[in-house]
Amino acid sequence: MGTNLPKNFSDKALILDEDPLLSEAEIQSFHQGNHARLYEKMGAHRIHRKGKTGTLFRVWAPGAESVSVIGDFNGWTADAHPLGLRQDYSAIWEGFFPEIADQALYKYHIRSKYRQEALEKGDPFAFAWEEPPKTASIVTHLNYEWQDAAWMAQRSGRNALDAPLSIYEVHLGSWRRKPEAGMRFLSYRELAESLVPYLLEMGFTHVEFLPVMEHPFYGSWGYQITGYFSPTRRFGTPQDFMHLIDTLHQHNIGVILDWVPAHFPNDKHGLSEFDGGPLFEYADPQKGFHPDWKSCIFDYGRHEVQSFLISNACFWLDKYHIDALRIDAVASMLYLDYSREAGEWTPNQYGGRENLEALSLIKKLNETVYLNFPDVQTIAEESTAWPMVSRPTYLGGLGFGMKWKMGWMHDTLFYLSKDPVYRKFEHHQLTFSIDYAFSENFVLPLSHDEVVHGKGSLIDRMPGNDWEQFAHLRLLYGYMYGHPGKKLLFMGDEFAQRREWDHESSLDWHLLQHGAHQGLQHWVKDLNRLYRSEKALYQQDFTHRGFEWIDCTDHNQSVLAFLRKSLELHKPEHCLIFLCHFTPALRHHYRIGVPFGGSWKEILNSDALHYHGGGQGNLGCVEADPVPAHGRPYSIVLTLPPLSVLVLKHGSAP
Repeated sequence: MGTNLPKNFSDKALILDEDPLLSEAEIQSFHQGNHARLYEKMGAHRIHRKGKTGTLFRVWAPGAESVSVIGDFNGWTADAHPLGLRQDYSAIWEGFFPEIADQALYKYHIRSKYRQEALEKGDPFAFAWEEPPKTASIVTHLNYEWQDAAWMAQRSGRNALDAPLSIYEVHLGSWRRKPEAGMRFLSYRELAESLVPYLLEMGFTHVEFLPVMEHPFYGSWGYQITGYFSPTRRFGTPQDFMHLIDTLHQHNIGVILDWVPAHFPNDKHGLSEFDGGPLFEYADPQKGFHPDWKSCIFDYGRHEVQSFLISNACFWLDKYHIDALRIDAVASMLYLDYSREAGEWTPNQYGGRENLEALSLIKKLNETVYLNFPDVQTIAEESTAWPMVSRPTYLGGLGFGMKWKMGWMHDTLFYLSKDPVYRKFEHHQLTFSIDYAFSENFVLPLSHDEVVHGKGSLIDRMPGNDWEQFAHLRLLYGYMYGHPGKKLLFMGDEFAQRREWDHESSLDWHLLQHGAHQGLQHWVKDLNRLYRSEKALYQQDFTHRGFEWIDCTDHNQSVLAFLRKSLELHKPEHCLIFLCHFTPALRHHYRIGVPFGGSWKEILNSDALHYHGGGQGNLGCVEADPVPAHGRPYSIVLTLPPLSVLVLKHGSAP
């Protein structure tokens, strides 16, 4: 593939740096775990030196006896292009070669102090890799003429905790494929042409990509990374990926990347035993081997590894204008006994199970990110009850901006899996989430993890006949958009993909020929439209002042009624009422208390015919009576459609 440079770039634009010198202060920072921009110094860089244009290589390999660069430019011959060990304590090998050109394929040939056989390793800092199953790194540059200045200038507001975040989670290889070309992947540039209009149509504010960093095994979905500084070549070049992000930003859509600092694969060309012995990973297998994923765990206590990981996080925010990082598998980093039985793990120095080194790294990472990129977010996938995950480090927290609310997801899906007859006995599964809703800055995730590994699709996990399954899914999404917290929905769930997600094939877009699937898609569009237009739904997501129960005790009829409120909560038009009805019965004359008299408009009804519902409702508006109910001076009487969500907004003051 070509580099796809803008037309106004000259040949000189192929040069990334005049000469990225590595100072004593930077070497010290690297070895202290404080260097956040190693990507500007390490790896392969196209530079000018002594009047010549060539490639400068730098690699950290303290266990090496010798290092040379092999590639298509020397027939993959060892020692033809040797690197020299710097005359300091850095353990960095480097060399400049004018004859090694842009787009050259290369690896490092390493003779180790620890083993007899030589190693051939990809570059830990490579900006590009060959498309798998090939494994060479590629000499390249990251020049690109960004057109997203308007977005970058105002994204702090778009990413703020009091802004609407409606996230569409996407796996790039299976969102859509090219049927006329043997079902091949869409390229980054083709995704810019098709994914961006779809996100605009659906009304999502952000898109989250499963890991795009280079990974040898496609079936890992990107979670087994070898090329931490390279977008996968499966879909194009670095500039192609930049074009996708740029296009999203130009249409006011934020970009979140999944990022994986918890583990890495043991492929021979990757980071595992990089210089012949444990370097990036813990030497102790009780700390350095992940039993679930059969992968290596980063040595979080090694300062150079800290610099590597922190630099990698900053790299995507800096060079690719990424708006947020969702950090994968944080719980596996925090606990030494994660997925381990007694005797399979070593306690920390205080006898506890917490990984103190990982804790230190996480806090330093978040402090560094927010110091250098104050308008982005870090989001933790943390599945335990670790306290203060999304609280600042100066208050004793881990320093993340937000955290996935896994408990809400598990409890809600468990509740909905029950036959409606028995739901009255499980009512607490719904109400419990509010008890801790404001202890963290939560994202409500209906992610890829809920539609894989034999769990089936979301629609097929809903009970009842076909009509009831769709009604359940509309109810689930309506309840999610009313519940405090930011929103995340995995691709395909917005139109009720029937099959369990398969990374080897496209989503089943043909389902949209059918009314029920169309109706659900319309419902998600309208939920996003309402969510973005009503401050009550996002402005106070992370404070109790934005939520108030009307009635959470009607377990016999399986109904929840609650208020969402904006900062202007004294104004009637700045609050919304949600009625969530979790049985297939049609209920007439259902009375709830309301805070204001006058008209209450039914602004959304999941049972509307437009959504393929049954068409039951309240004719668009109800009038409040001066009849006290639920501790309020006024009340309204409603018809509750089966398995439905009603959203009401005050129409006029009394």
